Amino acid sequence: MRIISFGDVHEDTSNLIKIKSELEMADLIVISGDLTNYHGKAEAKEVLESVKKYNKHLLAQYGNLDQPEVDGYLTKEGINLHGNGYIFEDVGIFGCGGSSQTPFNTPSEISDMDIKRYLTNGYIKVKDAKWKIMVCHTPPKDTAIDVIRSGLHVGSGVVRDFIVQYKPDVCISGHIHESRARDKIGDTVVLNAGMFRDGWYIEINVDKGDVSAMLKPID
Repeated sequence: MRIISFGDVHEDTSNLIKIKSELEMADLIVISGDLTNYHGKAEAKEVLESVKKYNKHLLAQYGNLDQPEVDGYLTKEGINLHGNGYIFEDVGIFGCGGSSQTPFNTPSEISDMDIKRYLTNGYIKVKDAKWKIMVCHTPPKDTAIDVIRSGLHVGSGVVRDFIVQYKPDVCISGHIHESRARDKIGDTVVLNAGMFRDGWYIEINVDKGDVSAMLKPID
């Protein structure tokens, strides 16, 4: 199974055409959050329709810069990862959107308790899958993927603790645009591709014996 993932789109889908072949060949596209830039259903729909031109096999979740109505819209579309989980053959994918609290009062912030609850709800649905991919818009704390320009780690301790306890094979994150990186927590690979318009995405390949996850540049 081949998965292409990106997030922090913020309504700028201009890079999609540059990875046309990668999108078309993927088994699944995963959008990890922030489809819009403080907007709602109409703008989120435009982003999804742009992606569907290349591949209709799609999962997504809202981010903190999406209005709460985006969460309901994705649920109605049957593609919402937030607090949910899906199994594709041996691969289970589950997620948590929104973000932990920020100093900026963004539209869709949730508590640490809620993050843990949504992740747990999603995990329960995929717990029997051989390979598990966690998609959490908020990055885990104290990693290479949660560092702002000042050098401060602003990720979530709850997300990190969840990874330590449940050991998903891969965690896709985002939220911190300047912290594009690949890191590990134990055996879990954690990735943040940064803002989509900056030219990176994530590729995950799963076979019966192995899972690999990497950052890839958009040429």
